[in-house]
Amino acid sequence: MKLYWAPHTRAFRILWLMEETGAPYERALVDIRAGAQDDPAFRRINPMGKVPALSDGDAHLAESGAICAYVAERLPEAGLAPPVGDPLRARYLYWMFFSAGCMEPAFLQKMKGIELPKSAAGWGSFDLVMEVVDEALKDGPYLLGDVFSAADVMLAMDLWYAINLLKVVAPAPRMAAYVARCTARPAFQRAEAIEAAELAARAVAAG
Repeated sequence: MKLYWAPHTRAFRILWLMEETGAPYERALVDIRAGAQDDPAFRRINPMGKVPALSDGDAHLAESGAICAYVAERLPEAGLAPPVGDPLRARYLYWMFFSAGCMEPAFLQKMKGIELPKSAAGWGSFDLVMEVVDEALKDGPYLLGDVFSAADVMLAMDLWYAINLLKVVAPAPRMAAYVARCTARPAFQRAEAIEAAELAARAVAAG
């Protein structure tokens, strides 16, 4: 598999995920600051010209949730998704797609101060989204109980960004503990080191 990525983007989700799998993969840096995302060759991989994107032989896909779902099923030995027929799969699928469907628009609503009736927004409201997330974490340590999954990659990464970078979420104790638990995982630490090394190399190149 080849991961198309850039530091400080949603591609970190997939960098972390690939490190969780333990499987070999190739990284292809897309210099979005230099406009490499608009290169026709990359647009054939992802017509939206965004990272992350993934190639696996003749298969190409983008969108973080889709890539997480694909990789988890492509590499079942990594144990990152409940198999078809497992009762936990329904909860797994719900949380796999909660980030893009509810969390990210709720963050935007909060940051921009957008006023919408709860009935008019697919995510309801920012406060409702945060209540649902906090409730989902009560039985931890992960979304599926004792089992870490690709759904945790999606949720924990969104919470980490919202707390530490966007400053839009003041984490309740359960959220803070959950994010700390996920980001302490060795695979997350390896992904951070990979990104830090790339940023350091850029700084040296820039003089």
